[in-house]
Amino acid sequence: MLHNISDPMKQRMRALEAVDAHDRRDGTPHLQRMRQIPPETGKFIALLAATAPKGRFIEIGTSAGYSTLWLSLAAKERGCKIITFEILDEKVRLAEETFRLAGVEDTVELIAGDALDYLADMRNIAFCFLDAEKDIYRACYEAVIPNMVQGGLLVADNAINHRTALQPMIERSLADERVDALVVPIGKGELLCRKI
Repeated sequence: MLHNISDPMKQRMRALEAVDAHDRRDGTPHLQRMRQIPPETGKFIALLAATAPKGRFIEIGTSAGYSTLWLSLAAKERGCKIITFEILDEKVRLAEETFRLAGVEDTVELIAGDALDYLADMRNIAFCFLDAEKDIYRACYEAVIPNMVQGGLLVADNAINHRTALQPMIERSLADERVDALVVPIGKGELLCRKI
């Protein structure tokens, strides 16, 4: 899977990585930045998604589609789609461009809107990547976990670099008897939860 990334996808990944690095250096306002995961986190979530049980793959917080590209590798291997939610119009346009340039439009379903408006009705979730505004993490967690299949995986980004903001949700997941959970020190820190 990781050895067969197409040239168009590699080119788009490199372009987004360059924009993200520039945004972090030049003081681009927070909401306008790419705010994407590093490549090692992309590989990590792709490998996890590829081993998830049968069911839906979802992503909450698309931004420009960088993490979605990594997840699309697993979705393609599994013969399914990744459904990704983005609320900001400008990021939706960037993500659409990313998916077109990378040639993954047949593997990705982009929903422009608030994921919380959809999650209650999403059943059989096998994999969820959560990388959105930190104030909605807890609500997303509580909406996703009941709708996950047994063995399903939820990965929440920024569990270390935004630990203070996410501490209540992290503590909730670590004590939640519906899941096995731990914080993995890769990238910016990933909270990994497996539905029991």
